[in-house]
Amino acid sequence: LSLGVIVWCLCLRPWRPLLEDTALQHRWMAATLAIMLMWQLRAQAVDWLTLHLVFTVLMTLVFKMPLALISNVMINVAMVAIGRNDWSLMGANVLVTGIVPATVTGFVWRIVDRRLPDNLMVFLFACGFFGTALATLGGGLSAVALIIVAGTDPEAVYLAQEYARFLPLLMPSEAFITGMLLSILLVYHPSWVATFNDHRYIDLQ
Repeated sequence: LSLGVIVWCLCLRPWRPLLEDTALQHRWMAATLAIMLMWQLRAQAVDWLTLHLVFTVLMTLVFKMPLALISNVMINVAMVAIGRNDWSLMGANVLVTGIVPATVTGFVWRIVDRRLPDNLMVFLFACGFFGTALATLGGGLSAVALIIVAGTDPEAVYLAQEYARFLPLLMPSEAFITGMLLSILLVYHPSWVATFNDHRYIDLQ
């Protein structure tokens, strides 16, 4: 499933805007590197069960889903290369930290874009805060489901259930940081946020 989604992203040729816009290229690479470093700040229970901020929602809102997922794959490959993650769990990690949060973010953004009023605060709170909390919940529940379905070790299932109890703590922390970073971008560099139309949300108000 993860491979299929990544192939779909590559078929969209997301590198074309990067080649056409050097500034965008620099921002995307800098954001990917920054998140890669932030992933080092983690609380790890066992090899396959870690707690850390993901930032996939922010990447999806700023660069849209294809570039966000490619960035996520690069970060996961880097984690494997430095020995922080196991190669056999690469697909599951991409699914949990990339595909599920990005998909949830995409659905929330579509609803905000088509159904809700054209208001900067609506966009910020619905996508930046609520959307991030919902995406974090989705990613966490998908991780729990994968471990329970695929795990044969009773201890692994127990740890997955315990991990689910941490989701109410992860959701507000991820939502707060993502929302604050998004608000800074919307104030100082709204044109950097690919899912935000500054003419529609600011100029026409």
